Amino acid sequence: MTPAWTFESLAAAHADDLYRYAYWLARDRHAAEDIVQEALIRGWKGFAGLREPAAARRWLFSIVRNEFLRALAQKPPQAEDIDDLDIADERSGTGDADLREALLALPVAYAEPLALQVLGGFNCAEIAAMIGASEGATMTRLSRARQALRRAAGPAGAGARKGAWR
Repeated sequence: MTPAWTFESLAAAHADDLYRYAYWLARDRHAAEDIVQEALIRGWKGFAGLREPAAARRWLFSIVRNEFLRALAQKPPQAEDIDDLDIADERSGTGDADLREALLALPVAYAEPLALQVLGGFNCAEIAAMIGASEGATMTRLSRARQALRRAAGPAGAGARKGAWR
């Protein structure tokens, strides 16, 4: 029996989110495109083994993460251009540059779970499974990432953004 969902529909439904996540990790548009392309090729090859459509999103994000790590191991990271990052809302003004710099300054151990939560919409248990950490360690990393971003926002941003990271 053929499943009601196809790899093409799965890839189309999640392509934008996969690209945003790859871009967050790689911090380079071309690298993100390559990572997503390789991830989709690997996903297509392994699609027959996917039994639950509900697990497909997490499965694809995991493949993107693994492709990023594989690419990182093959080539040292290039200097990133902060102006190329479209992470913050451009309408909010001068605080965007500070936020971008704070995001770039986060250690990968903190930035990755934050990206999975914010861009991927995953919960702590899902993130923990994807990065191979306990739920407690994942919650700690998320908390520390938010604290670092709050510190970077400074006293002026602390009140205005108090609820934004919860």
